[in-house]
Amino acid sequence: MKRLAAVALMSVVLLPTIAFASSSTDAALGLGAFAVFNQILGGVGIFGAVRPAVVAPAPVVVTPPPPVVYSPPPVVYSPPPVYVAPPAPVYVAPPAAVYVAPRPVYVAPRPVVVYRHVPVYRHGRWAQHQH
Repeated sequence: MKRLAAVALMSVVLLPTIAFASSSTDAALGLGAFAVFNQILGGVGIFGAVRPAVVAPAPVVVTPPPPVVYSPPPVVYSPPPVYVAPPAPVYVAPPAAVYVAPRPVYVAPRPVVVYRHVPVYRHGRWAQHQH
């Protein structure tokens, strides 16, 4: 029974299958397989640690730190200060005393109304007008 299962498993694994792919797919799969095998056999993959170091290790190169360069402070050209004397104070003498006379008030007496006697003609005769 175990032998039959092993034969069936091997036949399924080794059974060639039909691939429905075009030439571009075949080229991509071939290049991918080539890249994988190249890494494995070239020592980049898991087999790289097992390879003994036949070649001398690369020399260690230490570069000195870059020099510290300080840029000079920026040059600022400003015009020299200009000093201007403040204007002289202006003194104004107060004006002479001003006297204001009140406005004249003119009072005129009320006009006197004089009634004069005016004859009035009424109903065919002259009559006296009286108030």
